[in-house]
Amino acid sequence: MQPLIDNARTFGQRPEEFARLAEGQSPQVLFITCSDSRVVPALITGARPGELFELRTAGNIVPPYGSQPPTGEAATIEYAVEVLGVQDVVVCGHSHCGAVGALVRGDDLDAVPTVRDWLAHAAGAPSAADPDDPAVARDVQHHVLAQLLRLRSYPCVEKRLADGRLRLRGWYYEVHTGAVREHRVDTDAFEAL
Repeated sequence: MQPLIDNARTFGQRPEEFARLAEGQSPQVLFITCSDSRVVPALITGARPGELFELRTAGNIVPPYGSQPPTGEAATIEYAVEVLGVQDVVVCGHSHCGAVGALVRGDDLDAVPTVRDWLAHAAGAPSAADPDDPAVARDVQHHVLAQLLRLRSYPCVEKRLADGRLRLRGWYYEVHTGAVREHRVDTDAFEAL
C-alpha cells in the first residue's frame, strides 16, 4: 500500500496537467470491463484522464434494463450515452476471468452470496468450451457478445444505434500477453486490432 500512498501524495503536484479537467468531461468512449485488478483500461488504451468513461463490474456484466431497483450500472450507461454522448461503447472481457470461470464451472458460490446473486445477472451462463482452460478464452468471448446483446435492450442505446450515433464493440484482452482482440461481425471472430 505504501507505494500507492507515496504516488498519491505527489500526484497533485503537477496542477498544470490537471487544470483543464476542471472544465468538464467529454469522453468519446464508455469502456465496460471487469473489476479485475489486472485489467486497466487507461493502460490498455493509452487514454489520458477525461478520455474514457469507465464502468467496471465483476465479470463486466451489463444488468438487464429496467432492473428494480435501478442499478448504478444502468445509470452509468444511460448517463454516458444520453448526457455525455459517447460515440462508442466497448465491452472488454479478459482471459483468466474468475467470474466467467465460476459460471462455466458451475462453482458453488454460497459462501459469497452477493457475488452469486450478481453473477446471476449474466446474460445466459456461458457453456464450457473447455472447462480445463484456465484462460476460459472462448467462454469469455461468448460472454462479451452476450453483454453486447444485453446493451441493445437499453432504450438509449437502441435509439443511438438506430440513428448511427453509437457503435458497440466487443474486445477480449489477454492478461498473459497484453494482446487485445476485437469481435468482427463479418467473420464472427475475435481478431487482432
